Amino acid sequence: MDDDSLYANWEQRTEIPLFLASLLFLGAYALQVLAVDMPSTWRDLCAYTMITLWALFAADYVVRWRLSGQGLPRFIRTHFLHSVVVVLPLLRPLRIVPLYDVVQRRQDKPRLSLHARVIAYASLSTVLLGFAGSLAIYQHERGAPGSTIRTFGDSLWCTAATLSTVGYGDVAPVTGGGRIIATGMMMGGLALLGAVTGSFSSWLLQTFARGSDERPPES
Repeated sequence: MDDDSLYANWEQRTEIPLFLASLLFLGAYALQVLAVDMPSTWRDLCAYTMITLWALFAADYVVRWRLSGQGLPRFIRTHFLHSVVVVLPLLRPLRIVPLYDVVQRRQDKPRLSLHARVIAYASLSTVLLGFAGSLAIYQHERGAPGSTIRTFGDSLWCTAATLSTVGYGDVAPVTGGGRIIATGMMMGGLALLGAVTGSFSSWLLQTFARGSDERPPES
């Protein structure tokens, strides 16, 4: 069996369990950030869970690298998102495209159209990115001197304004970490918004063009 088939087989077997593990990681992180009065035993359990899951993601990355047959620098370049989510495991739920492909291959059902897949992926990615970013910003900003983000609701509002590139400015991060996270969400918001609007516009153009082709010629 060649490297490509070994890699594909590994992805087929692990993509769904790892996606569920990434949601568990996100849930444990959310509990740590939001449940301020949580007993220390539960807080420690959340921390150990996150460390264990991160080690699992790192092990999966190493296995994929070895199965790819590529050198590490090339593997990092050709699997950029995979490399990013090892460093920032909160972003691992964004690997929805491989998950969708694995589910479709297992169920052997007709795939969604390209436009529908792009819109669905971008929309779900925006929700997951927004939630993870809100948690991270809130963790950095709460209690910081001069911060206008005092509640998780403020953080959600800041994230919505950032991802949509509206930028009302009524709430904004003041810490270095919060601003770095907000900058990353700005870039992510631009990319996801561009994907949705571009795909939707293309779908409209194809729909109108199809309608024009099917219309009988005027006498």
